[in-house]
Amino acid sequence: MALNSNYLLLLTGFGISNLGNWIYLIALNLSVWHLTHSPAAVSGLFIVGPVARIFCNFFAGTFIDRHNKRRIIIWSDIVRGIIVCLMPFAQSVWLIYLFIGIANIASCFFAPSSTVLIAKLVNDQDKQRFNAINSTIGSGSFMLGPALAGIIIGATNTSVAMWINGLSFFVCAWLIFLLPNTEHVTDEERERITVHLIWKDFKHVWEYCRKKLPYLVFFIFYSLALMIAFALDSQEITFIKQYLLASDSQYGFTVTMAGVGAILGGVMAAAAAKRFSYSLYIGCGLTLTLFSYFSFYASHSIRFAVISLMLLGFCMAFSNIGYDTFFQKTIPTNLMGRFSSTLSLVQSILQITFTFCIGMLAEWWTVQAVALIFSSIGIMLALSLFFIILRNTSYFAFEKSI
Repeated sequence: MALNSNYLLLLTGFGISNLGNWIYLIALNLSVWHLTHSPAAVSGLFIVGPVARIFCNFFAGTFIDRHNKRRIIIWSDIVRGIIVCLMPFAQSVWLIYLFIGIANIASCFFAPSSTVLIAKLVNDQDKQRFNAINSTIGSGSFMLGPALAGIIIGATNTSVAMWINGLSFFVCAWLIFLLPNTEHVTDEERERITVHLIWKDFKHVWEYCRKKLPYLVFFIFYSLALMIAFALDSQEITFIKQYLLASDSQYGFTVTMAGVGAILGGVMAAAAAKRFSYSLYIGCGLTLTLFSYFSFYASHSIRFAVISLMLLGFCMAFSNIGYDTFFQKTIPTNLMGRFSSTLSLVQSILQITFTFCIGMLAEWWTVQAVALIFSSIGIMLALSLFFIILRNTSYFAFEKSI
């Protein structure tokens, strides 16, 4: 795959934004933890975003598919940059939650639009390897972000870490601005967003799913397993701090090592892109990812937790790359915005439900016991998904990518 200028701009823009995100996430988690020392309050960080996305995803896809995606991405980055720069001035957890909600509303427009932009600018034969490289860069951010966050917070404070994240959004917006305009939507082509139009679009997505029933089953099982994984993330810092008695620097190091695993996974996935199909990446990757969550929450030492998180990052890289390639090759570009928003709406509801359940049950029982139960359920769902893929090879082609 030749890395032309468009590919480089996409990879660089998204990479810088991801790096800032991880710096910001570590700072935000530590801020709320030190402020409340409550697993439920930390879980709130993982609930506010999905709540905002539920509200926004009702109309985001309808808007995205009828407007210029490149312009949407630029404005989404600008809005998120401003919000994150204002975050350090929040004086209460509730105000932090409000800012997180606004930033997630902007993300509702950014994520589907970026998927469409990649689908339009990256050739089909390059998609799996491009996604692997993009994932590797994201994993590098996953590794470097917590380490940089620790250095920045140690030298200054969490506010500076958040401002750096805000700057990364502005840089990403500028790099996307340099990309060619892939579409020219006229005013006449833009329909006024109404309840009738939104309902019509939901029906359009549902009709597509009915015609492709194995895809519908795939997205249901994949979403259930993935949202359990996301919900388990909400108790990661609580488990590391309370059960493994780790310091702030050890917490940052532990997350960094997960990034190391993700980088190794991304590199190997890129190298093997012509040997194995994206379907195999999804099936094996997701199953082993959920197993890694189980192994992490079964840990009784920092050393074992680090090994588990490295394996988690490694396997999740394959799963993410396979899923991104499958989505970009399967869903028509003129339906991607609406499909992504509808799927995100469902996933947000699932994430809120699972995160709330895990957070509340962790207050009543123990974080470790609850996490092990939910990760076991996730493993069973992932194995079921792998079986579905194997049984429907005509839909989930196993031929080698070219």
